[in-house]
Amino acid sequence: MALLEIQNLCVNVEEKQVLQGVNLSINPGETHVLMGPNGAGKSTLGNAIMGNPVYTVTDGKIFFDGQDLTEEKTDARAKAGLFLSFQNPLEVQGISVEAFIRSALQQKTGERVKLFQFQKELKSCMELLSMDEAYAKRDLNVGFSGGERKKSEILQLLMLKPRLAILDETDSGLDVDAVRTVSKGIEEYRRKENGGLLIITHSTKILESLHVDYAHILVKGKIVKTGDASLVQEINEKGFDEYLK
Repeated sequence: MALLEIQNLCVNVEEKQVLQGVNLSINPGETHVLMGPNGAGKSTLGNAIMGNPVYTVTDGKIFFDGQDLTEEKTDARAKAGLFLSFQNPLEVQGISVEAFIRSALQQKTGERVKLFQFQKELKSCMELLSMDEAYAKRDLNVGFSGGERKKSEILQLLMLKPRLAILDETDSGLDVDAVRTVSKGIEEYRRKENGGLLIITHSTKILESLHVDYAHILVKGKIVKTGDASLVQEINEKGFDEYLK
């Protein structure tokens, strides 16, 4: 059974149709890449899967582990094991990185988080991402650079251990060293959790150290081509012009 099954998904933002009959299937342990030019609807797909109320599903279905989540709220989808990293992570005043992740874990599992074990695992994950331990006590993303915010998102990924992670433009604005560190965190998630990955990007630098099973090209709200990792290389060399005709 597919972990994520999207059938004929049509999505509007306000009165404008953005997605037009998208079909996508992701199995456990698979890494899928969604590429396309700006405005193609890539982020819309991620937000629709996660249940952002700004995005209205007008047709089609979203199944996760066999359960129809099309009408479910975002928190129910998160508890089921879905995770979305934001293209531009928001600042949250008054709640530390550590407190935010701990609270999210408790909401997801419905169980009290054991503090010692939690802090031990948090420290280990921060070391993997080359994050100073002091960041755990800082307000979430407040005063963080772009790279620090993206590392914070991957830290949440490693700690929350979702069954499917949707990473939206995670490499946007990162320098080469930060991309390598973030890629290392993503690979660690995949290795330890055997989780599914949907990586949304118009760049491909974050993919250089990751194994890609399938790549999809989204243009004007439709998936116009699906292939293996060689499709990523094709886009690197030729761009999207062929698919914009």
